[in-house]
Amino acid sequence: MNQSGVVIRVPAKVNLSLSVGPLDEDGYHELVTVFQAISLFDDVTVKFGVEGSGIALGASGSTAAGVPLDETNLAYKAAQLMVSKYQLDSDIDIHLAKEIPVAGGMAGGSADAAGVIVGIDALYELGLSRDEMQRIGSELGSDVPFGIAGGTAIGRGHGDQLTPVLSQGSYQWVLALSNSGLSTPSVYGECDRLREGMSISRPSANDALLQALRAGDAKELGKSLSNDLQSAACSLRPALRLVLDVGHEYGALGCIVSGSGPTVAFLVEDEERALDLTVALSSSGVVAGVVRATGPTHGARRISSF
Repeated sequence: MNQSGVVIRVPAKVNLSLSVGPLDEDGYHELVTVFQAISLFDDVTVKFGVEGSGIALGASGSTAAGVPLDETNLAYKAAQLMVSKYQLDSDIDIHLAKEIPVAGGMAGGSADAAGVIVGIDALYELGLSRDEMQRIGSELGSDVPFGIAGGTAIGRGHGDQLTPVLSQGSYQWVLALSNSGLSTPSVYGECDRLREGMSISRPSANDALLQALRAGDAKELGKSLSNDLQSAACSLRPALRLVLDVGHEYGALGCIVSGSGPTVAFLVEDEERALDLTVALSSSGVVAGVVRATGPTHGARRISSF
């Protein structure tokens, strides 16, 4: 081993569509979703720790407040899983430089776990394939494999069975951030409550959206954005409806609550519209922050070694 540490850059995601089936007997919902990785990143540093120190986790950055630094963190769990699976030396230091919102529906925790898997593979020179790392990621959570894969992909099952999606072009996103997160289980619970007594069909792919991606047609993509959890997120956080209204007013091609929320993603036509919407949202008083990004982008990848 000729390196003492690596830095892995991992992307946030938006769900371009999220179709949620009824609650299963095992307590889960079958999903069909289309993920897109976007250019909002956490940097995950993985290095050899001091002998006897075990797994140590730290965090810094604009969204680091409130990140748990113990075994409840998915990044910590990823390190434990890799150590156990490959019988590795367990003295590992992990540092998360965070820019992805926490509990924002953008898979920040899952991205960090993906970064740890890729980082440990690189640090210990395990030589794992991307498919092997994605399979390991699926043991930790449904969004982790996509953090490794990146790009644009359709996820089935619990979202972890990935198939790459043919997508042309690059898309401009404006992201409206909240100052507090939403619990994913709470949003699914509210979705179930709102659907009570309704007949819910099995989840399905959004064909119009997939056609728009194949054609690289941002306008059609904007019209096709859909999220079965959006009503639940807005029910728990009514101010999200005001945020969505600002996007409509300023000509966004499409507006969607990302995943389980509360981040709201706006697809816009070009950089000029992105700037206009950023200014409008920033001055609206209804959001905690605004970030611009493009998609699709790469999955977890090493950006440096030391």
